Amino acid sequence: MRRRGRALIVFAAGLAALALTACGRDDFENDPRPPVAAEISIQVTDDTLTVSPSDFGAGIANFTIVNLGDTPTGVAIDGPTADESASVDPGNSTVLKMEMEQGDYEAASLETNAKPFPFTVGTERESANNDLLLP
Repeated sequence: MRRRGRALIVFAAGLAALALTACGRDDFENDPRPPVAAEISIQVTDDTLTVSPSDFGAGIANFTIVNLGDTPTGVAIDGPTADESASVDPGNSTVLKMEMEQGDYEAASLETNAKPFPFTVGTERESANNDLLLP
């Protein structure tokens, strides 16, 4: 009986030591979360193109492009960062995701006669560290 009791005590002490070493360290640094992506709308018709909002901060931007015209078209973003969307059929939409740098930009339709629309990207947006209910 005594032998079993000693073995149980040694086993419990070993288990406790193992549990304490598995706790890890608590002095690690967390990198701040990136800013929440900016949601930007681009509406294209046969004659006009608008970007809303036309002033937002640098970082990731999701451009939702809606073709309200009669001609399939894409949109080109030109500035410090440049990219273009795939062609969008009339009545449809697409999303163009870009990492935007600070500066002056212009959005232009690739297929229609819509006048290019200037917009501005300001300084980087704040971290999303303290924003609740984010995915």
